[in-house]
Amino acid sequence: MTPIRVLLADDHELVRAGFRALLAGLSDVEVVAEADDGRAALELVALHRPDVVLMDISMPGLNGLEATSRIVKEFPHTRVIILSMHASEDHVLLALRKGASGYLLKGARRAELDLAVRSVARGEVYLSPVASKHMLAEYLQRGGDPNTAPVGETPSVERLTARQREVLQLIAEGHTVKQIAQTLGIGVKTVETHRAQIMERLDIHELAGLVRYAIRAGIIESGE
Repeated sequence: MTPIRVLLADDHELVRAGFRALLAGLSDVEVVAEADDGRAALELVALHRPDVVLMDISMPGLNGLEATSRIVKEFPHTRVIILSMHASEDHVLLALRKGASGYLLKGARRAELDLAVRSVARGEVYLSPVASKHMLAEYLQRGGDPNTAPVGETPSVERLTARQREVLQLIAEGHTVKQIAQTLGIGVKTVETHRAQIMERLDIHELAGLVRYAIRAGIIESGE
């Protein structure tokens, strides 16, 4: 039987080691590569064409959600499972909108990891039972109306372009305009233009506000 080829993407080496050990105990599953950020994940997917990517939701430089969006567009035969500590409806729905085929909590046991990988490899969608339970609870709290937004809902990141989301993440991570320009291979003035457009579209006009927004939207972690 042809093994399911898996790529691990997480910026924490110990987390990758843990998942690698769990996957090693599964039959017909092979880890073909590991990445420590979203950009490396994109490069390795292009090189190895894995069947499944286990993708951390929050990574520096290019987060897992943006990397997922690009992978499913450029490599439609590769399926992505988002790895996260968060079980909230907002996080799960955002991951699915980005094209993820699965959502798995990092505290999952080997049996659940096995089920998730095999389900997604077959073309199915897998959601962690805990995440599904949270989604149902939040849905019922809103009276069962999917069009009713949670109180204090964060403006959707979808109003930003992919490049603007990249710039926003780097701004929120504390990079200077010059550093962002070097990282993305664009001019300083272009970065400044993106920053101004981000502030205008989100109606947020100071750096601290952008950082808070990036945390609420799951673009970066709070560091807590």
